[in-house]
Amino acid sequence: MPKVEAVKKEIKVPSGVTVNHKDGELTVKGSKGTLKRTFVHPRVSLKAGKEAVTITCKGPSRAELGLTGTWESHVKNMFEGVTNGYQYKLRIIFSHFPIKTSVKGSELSIENFLGERYPRRALILEGVTVKISGDTITLEGSDKEKVGQTAANIEKATLVKDYDPRVFQDGIYLISRGD
Repeated sequence: MPKVEAVKKEIKVPSGVTVNHKDGELTVKGSKGTLKRTFVHPRVSLKAGKEAVTITCKGPSRAELGLTGTWESHVKNMFEGVTNGYQYKLRIIFSHFPIKTSVKGSELSIENFLGERYPRRALILEGVTVKISGDTITLEGSDKEKVGQTAANIEKATLVKDYDPRVFQDGIYLISRGD
C-alpha cells in the first residue's frame, strides 16, 4: 500500500446548523437540539468554520487514517441528528403471556414477561423519547448512539434464558432504523 502524504476531509455544514469548536469539543446546534462530542488526538486535527468542518492529518499511519474516517462519520451523524433526528422502532412479540410495557422515569418497565412475577427494566438514556402504541415502541432522539443503545438495552432486557429460544420467541425486537 503506497504511503499517503496527507489526509484532508471536508464536511459541509447544513443550512440551519451552527458549529462551534473549542478545546477539542465540537458543539453542533440545530432544530432538533444540541450535540457535543470531544475530538482529541495528537496528530489528527479538527477545525470548524461557518461553512465546513475540516479534518486533517499529515503523514497518517493506518490507524490515524482510519480515525479520520471515524471522525468524519461522527460529524455527519451529528449533523443528521440535529437536522432530522433518529427514529428506531421495536415490536413487542409474545405467544405465551401478554407483555405490558410502560415508561417510568428513565426506565422502560416490562411486566409479565414469560409470566414472571417481577418486572424487567431497561434504561432509557438521556435525550431519547419513548412512545408506546399497541405492540410498537418508538424511540426518537438526536444522538444516534444514545437511541441505538436504548434500543439495545430494551432488547437485552427481554433476553430469554433457561428456555428453548425456538419455542419461546417472546421478546421486544428491533424492526426498523430510520425514518
